[in-house]
Amino acid sequence: MTGRIPTRGSSGRLIDYFGALSAARQVLWCYLIWYAAMAAAHFDPAPSIWFAAAGLAVFIGLALLLGVEPSPRRWSSLDRWVVARLFMIPFCVSSFSALVKGKGFIAIFSPVPGEDVVAALCCGAFVAFCAAARRRRSPGG
Repeated sequence: MTGRIPTRGSSGRLIDYFGALSAARQVLWCYLIWYAAMAAAHFDPAPSIWFAAAGLAVFIGLALLLGVEPSPRRWSSLDRWVVARLFMIPFCVSSFSALVKGKGFIAIFSPVPGEDVVAALCCGAFVAFCAAARRRRSPGG
């Protein structure tokens, strides 16, 4: 599977996409889930955080894109989700760092154990969903 999320009208369904995810892709989704849980718990609407994160995402994402494919003429041939991740990851890292600054985090872990538990449970539920979707896809399942 290419990693492309099926669109409406395609023969595949969203559940098929999640059922076909490799362990590596599930980890990437769990990174996003963890980010979303912590960003929700520590959200700050200050535009400076989000504009700085967006600016860094463009700057770093472009550098990563050039590292993957130095010829802009061939960028259209790259998988769009791979390209999206090249920009999303710097945005998430930058905004996460700004949101948790001075709040006692150790790496990605909150000093409030309940926040870590919620994020971990969300990731666990996602992995369980992927496993159920995989069983649904398998012959005889």
